[in-house]
Amino acid sequence: MIWNDRKFLWLFFSSVFVVTLELLSLIGITLPDTIALPFYIFLILVIGYHTLFEGFKALFTLNFKSINLLMLIAVCGALYLGKYEEAAVVIVLYTLAEKLEDLGILKSKSALKILVDQMPKELTVKGEEKPVSLSSIKLGDIVVIKPGGMIPIDGEVVEGLSSVDESTITGEPIPRDKSPGDAIYSGTLNNQGYLEVKVTALPQDSTLSKIQQLTYEATKSKAKTQKFIESFARVYTPTIMLMAIGLTAIPVLFFGESFDLWFFESLTLLVIACPCALVISTPISIYSAVGKASSLGVLIKGGRYLETIGHVKAMAFDKTRTLTLGKPHVTDVIAFGKSSEDEVLSCAAGIEKYSEHPLSESIVTAAKARHLDLHESTDFQSFMGKGVRGTCTVCESGHRCVGKLKFILEEHSVPEEIIEKIESLQREGKTVIVISSEHEITGLIALSDTIRDESPELIEKLHSMGVKSAMLTGDHEIVAKTVGDALGIDEVHAELLPEDKVNSVKEMIQRYRVVGMVGDGVNDSPALAVSSVGISMSSLGSDAAIESASIVLLNDRLNLIPQIVKLGRRTNRIIRFNTFWAVMVKLVFVGLALTGHGNLALAIFADVGVTVLVILNGLRLLK
Repeated sequence: MIWNDRKFLWLFFSSVFVVTLELLSLIGITLPDTIALPFYIFLILVIGYHTLFEGFKALFTLNFKSINLLMLIAVCGALYLGKYEEAAVVIVLYTLAEKLEDLGILKSKSALKILVDQMPKELTVKGEEKPVSLSSIKLGDIVVIKPGGMIPIDGEVVEGLSSVDESTITGEPIPRDKSPGDAIYSGTLNNQGYLEVKVTALPQDSTLSKIQQLTYEATKSKAKTQKFIESFARVYTPTIMLMAIGLTAIPVLFFGESFDLWFFESLTLLVIACPCALVISTPISIYSAVGKASSLGVLIKGGRYLETIGHVKAMAFDKTRTLTLGKPHVTDVIAFGKSSEDEVLSCAAGIEKYSEHPLSESIVTAAKARHLDLHESTDFQSFMGKGVRGTCTVCESGHRCVGKLKFILEEHSVPEEIIEKIESLQREGKTVIVISSEHEITGLIALSDTIRDESPELIEKLHSMGVKSAMLTGDHEIVAKTVGDALGIDEVHAELLPEDKVNSVKEMIQRYRVVGMVGDGVNDSPALAVSSVGISMSSLGSDAAIESASIVLLNDRLNLIPQIVKLGRRTNRIIRFNTFWAVMVKLVFVGLALTGHGNLALAIFADVGVTVLVILNGLRLLK
């Protein structure tokens, strides 16, 4: 809590005290000079020592871009004019504003830090009597996780039953049941049961560690608005100093005005022109929004991606394992010629077992479900987005191609009746894999995938937000159109190779300017990389896809995408609001100073006020 911070309390009560004295001075109640001068000097030195030291350092190094130099000149100038109360008010309230900035940023980052701090520093290895430090844990060790304990490593359950609260990682509030064979992640909480877990990732390589590292990188990756404001501030500060010099010099030298009057107005200009609120307006909003996204189970790799997704006009989706569950199952096996269904499936599975494509896994699973022996094969070759090729050592004429119809047509012609059968299956929404020998088609395998429950609602919500949708898939046009029509997707681009997906995304960017891409596989990585903002699924996604993406869904919940778009839009609105008011307040008081109506105490009140407004407004994004 903010009230537990001793430095903040000291600054807060000091501010109340000096502000009260300043208000009393307006009605003629002041401290005697013999008390006031040493008292205010004491306050200035004790509270403002860091600011003054940095100001002197900037002066001696001729760093005229430093905000601390502005404060040093303002304080020294006020003391020179005998404005002790104003000098103390300036330094105390400025230091309070800086502390509020630090506390605001700390609050926006605190959730992850608290989670990391809660991690146990020791674990019990099975068979050992005493716990050992996490640094001693090795891959493959079997560790004991007791009920109610935080889990500091990634692993696989080998013994025991329990439910694990994964909300800290995935944002999903309902605990998940865990049994032998299930994965568990660092940063989660073991609720009830005793578990024995095989370590699959060391603490420094664990899920929590990766999230911590990526979140740190996200706060360092600045949004375009933040970069612009910081660049502007570097020019702005020396410009204000030149204006302050001119504000004193011109009236005094050319119009014979009072030096003390216009010097005081120059000090007021320096104080109100301090760009604290302007500089903090973007990072406090970015940190808060990134923290909010993390609590939902969404990892945003940088402020610029959060800003970008708030401007997105169209969203492209891969089909398999993104809009669909990615768990296709074999529905039909059709044999031609002398081949039997079992022979077609065994031969295809024997070659597909070397492939990482989700359809390959489904074909192998179907063969095993029929208790078939997978045919041995050699000379395996994979053609991304097309199919595979190999030599079956069991079948006659062992050369086999397994893949899309287009891939097979590159080898030889396909009879019209087989093409008609393929199209009939595709109209049912099924993906058809063709198996051919060197001279003929030996069979077809049809597979069906299930559309995710949340996919229709996802597309509907995006449409309601004015975001167009597109599906980019390597599947056949008939199958793709069937799925696209079921979901109400605006554009369907089918039979695409990875490079075709890249071209489709580039073409969409030309039309919509800001385009998001959602995918999970290696073949989606290039498209994710060229999109305005790439979104990958964590548990289903390949390492390459996660690396290429700008945003990672840790829980694979597609229905979070509209929420993140809204969060991006809200963040952009708050940044604009903060920037507008920070600039407007500055302009008003700069105008007062330039016309000789400035007030030093009121200027610092306004500066602190707008800084607090900006911080509180930015922290709203955490809710």
